[in-house]
Amino acid sequence: MRNGKKAVVVGAGVGGLATAIGLRRAGWAVAVLEGRTALERYGTAFGIHPTAQSALERLGLGEVLREHAVPYREARIRRPDGTVLAALPLERIERKAGRPELLISRPRLIDALLAALDRTGGAQIVYGHRLTDPADLEADLVVGADGINSAVRTAYFGRTSGPRAIGSVAWIGIAGFETGLYGETWGEGRFFGMTPVGPGRTNWYATVPEATTAEALRDAFAGWHDPIPRVLAETDPATWIRYEMRHLYPALPAFVADGRVALVGDAAHAMTPNLGQGACTALLDAEALARAVAGSAAAAPAGLPAALRAYDAERRRSAQRVAFGSRTLHRFVTARRPALRDALVGLLPGGA
Repeated sequence: MRNGKKAVVVGAGVGGLATAIGLRRAGWAVAVLEGRTALERYGTAFGIHPTAQSALERLGLGEVLREHAVPYREARIRRPDGTVLAALPLERIERKAGRPELLISRPRLIDALLAALDRTGGAQIVYGHRLTDPADLEADLVVGADGINSAVRTAYFGRTSGPRAIGSVAWIGIAGFETGLYGETWGEGRFFGMTPVGPGRTNWYATVPEATTAEALRDAFAGWHDPIPRVLAETDPATWIRYEMRHLYPALPAFVADGRVALVGDAAHAMTPNLGQGACTALLDAEALARAVAGSAAAAPAGLPAALRAYDAERRRSAQRVAFGSRTLHRFVTARRPALRDALVGLLPGGA
């Protein structure tokens, strides 16, 4: 199976683990460097678009989706008083792709990726490795999957593109009951979303201009339609995750450099979560990169740079369009004067 080539993947998140799986399946020796001392089973749910489902299947993870993911078929956009503005286009996505959007918990997906990597014969995962100089890595291929603060990106692309705050705070959590009401509620400068994630649980997320405490978040959505206040009241704040929303700006001119370096996931195109495509784009990057370097031409020294250029051509424009669309949607959703926004949304299929 081995082709004599060695890859070092920096980062053991979704994109890094998926890349390592793809490269192992293509015959590469792989080492994964992870800055944390252990992978944290944090986070809530990932939406997996049909295109990303196909990528997971090509990486040998189709069974995990069939066993552990839940379909997302019915959701609405609402005003804070509960008035329905429009339906999310989930039915149209399913009709076009022949399969529904799926939701899977982040811990479940991470565990599945680790298990799949082990089935490939394993890759060395080095925990607690804080990368200081990526140029010192001895490998035929270096993959930066180290997130929005990527050391690999900084070393090879400089600091022109970097993390940029957008002035919003996001909170996510899991409620211990099924709300049966899913989608997003858009208010003035803030929104609240709910999705299924598994039996007896609901994934929720919220974005506000600022909220530093659980009580401040509850106050921000007091008086909104049921079950939003109940979700916040009956979910243990100790399990909530708060983070400052950021994205990568400006867009990178390339995802590859030096004939042996490639970026995937947030290292390449960190985006706001509004389209729910962060994990999907990372998975598509990983599978496309592994596929590009798997050919016989890539196995030769002169072939790898061409393979990386092919990866860049396939993924960069597509991923950056998604990132731009997500940031644009964030501006639209968090409008301070929502009357026009709501009127426009009401013109969509399924609108009020």
